[in-house]
Amino acid sequence: MANRLGYLCFGVAIVTFVIGFIVSFNATVSAVVITSMVVGSILLAPAIVLGYAVKAAERDDRERGL
Repeated sequence: MANRLGYLCFGVAIVTFVIGFIVSFNATVSAVVITSMVVGSILLAPAIVLGYAVKAAERDDRERGL
């Protein structure tokens, strides 16, 4: 779930940036982009690391026959 929310935040940041670039890039657009990037990073960083850790542990269990 954190992966989906993190990527959604990055998507919101990209769409907001493009809309702001086309229409009017002001402080509100900048705040939304920065906030979305920060929240997305906070959500994605641990989710990606833990995802790889779980996959590695499952692979190790399969190799050991557990």
